[in-house]
Amino acid sequence: MPELHQMFNRQRKYILYVLSIYVLGWGFTTHKSVFLGLILGTLLSLYMHWGMTKRVSKFGDAVVAGQKVRSLGTTSRMAAAALGVIIATRFPETFHLLSLIIGLMTTYIVIMIDYFFSSFKTNK
Repeated sequence: MPELHQMFNRQRKYILYVLSIYVLGWGFTTHKSVFLGLILGTLLSLYMHWGMTKRVSKFGDAVVAGQKVRSLGTTSRMAAAALGVIIATRFPETFHLLSLIIGLMTTYIVIMIDYFFSSFKTNK
């Protein structure tokens, strides 16, 4: 599955660009809690994306080998999101909860944008 890893590496690069913008926003604006929520949510989202890519790769290998297939880790992704929400509610002066939730969705937004760009390239 080299194309899966290429896709993940490309999306990881985009997410790191977005994270760098969030860090600049944290450093140069007065909305520190908003940007810290975005940073925390995006880091958790990147972790979940990495874990899902790893599990999908193992899932594909198991299917090809005809072995029993394990779960894709829904529980661990929900636990990571719950951890972020717990942190944001425990420290509301430091982390903005709505920004954390938007940060958790950052990977999905990046995946959709990457899909549109890559499908546009292949159609040309």
